[in-house]
Amino acid sequence: MDRSQPGWELYRSFLAAMREGSLSAAARALALTQPTVGRHIDELEASLSVTLFIRSQAGLTPTGAALELMPHVEAMASAAEALVRTASGEAAGERGTVRLTASEMVGAEILPPMLARFHAAHPHIAIELMLSNRSEDLLRREADIAIRMVRPAQTALIARKIGEVTLGLHARKDYLDRRGRPGSLEALDGHSLIGFDQHTISVQSLKGQGLGPLTRENFSFRSDSDLAQLALLRAGCGIGVCQHGIAARDLMLEAILPHAMRFALPVWLVMHENLKASTRVRLLYDHLAEDFSRYLRSLPAAGMVRSREP
Repeated sequence: MDRSQPGWELYRSFLAAMREGSLSAAARALALTQPTVGRHIDELEASLSVTLFIRSQAGLTPTGAALELMPHVEAMASAAEALVRTASGEAAGERGTVRLTASEMVGAEILPPMLARFHAAHPHIAIELMLSNRSEDLLRREADIAIRMVRPAQTALIARKIGEVTLGLHARKDYLDRRGRPGSLEALDGHSLIGFDQHTISVQSLKGQGLGPLTRENFSFRSDSDLAQLALLRAGCGIGVCQHGIAARDLMLEAILPHAMRFALPVWLVMHENLKASTRVRLLYDHLAEDFSRYLRSLPAAGMVRSREP
């Protein structure tokens, strides 16, 4: 073996060991035996003339050399995965699977009709829909396409802003008939509020709307699930934040203080730049760009949401 040019399999085992923290876990992740992974690490250390791990009963502790090497090996892994994505995309054409990730609310309340129209036009392309409020890593192919409310920072991603969703306070009409309609933001103190359990992006936006320092103790009903919050809102549990476009479909929901508390989140459609060569990914990306933009243009304009003065 040429010591100046370690093979990719050695770096692959190193990367798995760094991510998993032990030889046994790395072996499971790679579907290799533990001795094989250990041998790869030994060969890489010998080839580079450095010590990469301190071995102990607790597992592997990376050295400074390993930490410096890690980002370069991750870049190698991304390049290797890009080759696979490009080759599989060109070979499959309008067949295969596309992994799409979006937030719970977008995935459950907005995307289904769009995906139904896409499937009618491209029945041989399967879609894996991953609903999560965390940002899936497109560079590591946790997803092929993402719909996000923040612009991604990675330069290897293609990001297209397709519009904005506006949000505001809403409540079920019978709750407001029973508890009264607040005439100011200060009057919310006397109401049951629906909100977050831990810190979320919506809370940051709310703080900028004059609601003051918000903590979980301000909410009578707490959940970090957007869908759970929407269900609580529809059940009449209290006042909560909802997208105006989603609330407009429910005749029992009413906007609260629409002129005093209203904010917007950008909608970004994102994919890895190397997936431009994949026919199936590009088809879904272009379809969502057009269909989602049309949906956003159809939403109520400012001042046109359903509300009633207290």
